Amino acid sequence: MSLSIECKQRPEGSKARALRREGWIPANLYGHDGAASIHLVVEQKAADTLMRKAFVNKTPIEVSIPDLSWKGTTVIHEAQTHPWKGDIYHLSFFATSAAE
Repeated sequence: MSLSIECKQRPEGSKARALRREGWIPANLYGHDGAASIHLVVEQKAADTLMRKAFVNKTPIEVSIPDLSWKGTTVIHEAQTHPWKGDIYHLSFFATSAAE
């Protein structure tokens, strides 16, 4: 089963709480370029669907970022959720190489 998600680059100076109110989930992408990271946003519905199907650190996910012309295979490194509501607060993706 192949999973994919499209992300956008997070606007500079945006607040996480305001993004969540507008239907976006803050996210980060690590490992795509050494120690650098990219701040992203993901649609809330897409993130909910992804989290129902994917396992943290196990399921390969195709992430595409049209704003930066980047596309690659990642895994979800960390998913932060509300303690009792279960709402997704933040996602962290880690880029993997084809050999992994």
